[in-house]
Amino acid sequence: MKKTAFIFPGQGSQFVGMGKDFYNNFSVAKKVYDKADSVLGRKISSVCFESTEDELRKTINTQPAIVTTSIAILETLKQYGIKADYTAGHSLGEYCAMYNAGVMNLEDTLISIQKRAELMNTVNCGSMTAVLNASEEQLKMGLAEGRKVGYLDIANYNSPTQVVITGDNEAVKAAGDYMLANGVKRVVPLAVSGAFHSKYVKNAGEEFKEFIKNIKLNNAQIPVITNVDAETTTMAEDFRDKMPRQIYSSVHWTQTIQRMASDGVDTFVEIGPGKVLTNLNKRIAPNAFAYSINNTESLQSTINALKTQMSEELYQNCK
Repeated sequence: MKKTAFIFPGQGSQFVGMGKDFYNNFSVAKKVYDKADSVLGRKISSVCFESTEDELRKTINTQPAIVTTSIAILETLKQYGIKADYTAGHSLGEYCAMYNAGVMNLEDTLISIQKRAELMNTVNCGSMTAVLNASEEQLKMGLAEGRKVGYLDIANYNSPTQVVITGDNEAVKAAGDYMLANGVKRVVPLAVSGAFHSKYVKNAGEEFKEFIKNIKLNNAQIPVITNVDAETTTMAEDFRDKMPRQIYSSVHWTQTIQRMASDGVDTFVEIGPGKVLTNLNKRIAPNAFAYSINNTESLQSTINALKTQMSEELYQNCK
């Protein structure tokens, strides 16, 4: 039997109005938003449904808003009896994956992501830039050029054709300028407040390490492939070790999808706003089935497609 993975998006997938159709049409989704409003002590539902793009883009709002929306959609999907064999999330999306795997309950997931957002929101130095369709040699030379100017690292391995670099403003710019001058067609500065997934957020990671000492973590009920190493993780104490490091370490998304594919996953269901991961995964695992659930229409079409797919697979196995 082939396997299915639920995957969850990170920062950058948000949009005003996300999740409102689930809130209006499914009581399980409404309960998630109501719980978030209560636990976080503010109307995160209003942030999702009624705020401006600028307000929603602020890290302190983005992270709890995306996590709340993704979990609300997940709880809706669960009603249809569709389950995952594996799970993973991109950066903050990893908290939805841990929730999906039973590592944390809803309240602790929300509290943890709110604390993470508060700590990361204090970072206001450095910058990040996406580099598209660079060869390994072009990227290597660009990084070398940038490091002549200052600190530079890779924040995200998003797909074989997309990485995100992070570090000092001057170093990031120098690397981007060098690559543009040497054949790379697209280098896109990102609208973020600072250099996430870099040494500039290491202090935030260390503070978060102290915070999660008081958070109850369980062993995972299904494997979570973690960002920091693209490895299967199931033990509670391994999550406790990796959660702080994830803040300042590279996101190994390409390697995460490749790992699941090598373990037999042939169906990826992105749960949450947007479909960023679905588009990335088409480049990482082009032969896999890819679905995205971000509104009630895509929920129904995905359920229908998955049920058809499962029926065909059962038929083939019985022949």
